[in-house]
Amino acid sequence: MSVAGVLAAVAVLLAFAAMRELLAGYRTDRTQSLPTFGSRRRAAAAMLRLGLPERLARSGFGPRVSMQAVLLGKLSGTLIGGVAAWVAAPAAPGRISLLVAAGLPAAGFLLPDALLEREARRRHRRLVGALPDALDLLAVGATSGRGPATGFAEIARSGTGPLADELRMTAADLSSGRSLAEALRGLRDRVPGSELATLCASIERSHRLGSPLAEQLRRQSSALRRDQRRLVEERAARAAPKIQLVVALILVPSVLLMIAAGLIANADTLLSGF
Repeated sequence: MSVAGVLAAVAVLLAFAAMRELLAGYRTDRTQSLPTFGSRRRAAAAMLRLGLPERLARSGFGPRVSMQAVLLGKLSGTLIGGVAAWVAAPAAPGRISLLVAAGLPAAGFLLPDALLEREARRRHRRLVGALPDALDLLAVGATSGRGPATGFAEIARSGTGPLADELRMTAADLSSGRSLAEALRGLRDRVPGSELATLCASIERSHRLGSPLAEQLRRQSSALRRDQRRLVEERAARAAPKIQLVVALILVPSVLLMIAAGLIANADTLLSGF
């Protein structure tokens, strides 16, 4: 057996052992109470080290997907990657087989993290896209004398999407007795980025110093719209060369083939005078 095959076999065995260790934490047999508690504690420590709570919170899957499910997905991906490495590594040339044997299980282990990060980026884009309208509504409420808590609750009731979900949690924190500073700190922790941090800083500054809040919110809303417009223009500028590449590689050859086919089909007529 090659070295790549040995590495793939070790990866598969480790994946089985890790899955067995994780599943041991969910036994309900009372005679296994101490090992179960220890396994659960080790599984929880592993989840914290891997950063699963933060990734689930940023992706918005926290209420729907458990950390245990993500960890099982990582272990399953490692197992599938090990099996794929077992098959593919012997066929790889030279030392590339070692990279295949080590890379496929690692890729399977990291695949759930990559999917969560991609969903977190998409969710953040949707949240930032809905933020200017929410800022305008908060500015209107501040002009009429309503506080941020009332504005958060109204946006949460009437809106949908990730921004409404986050503001709904903030409104729930405020209604449960938490102070405005604590609720805004929780909002900043759940949604990293300068956009929500600027909103929270404006509200805290207005609450502490009495500065006008509506004008600050309108300025931030205008700045966000300018940034979004610039991003759309940049994406459009990047799309033009891609469209030209598609035209050059697909449309032009297909038209030339049609012309060539017509010329070949009528070659006897075209060449009859020669």
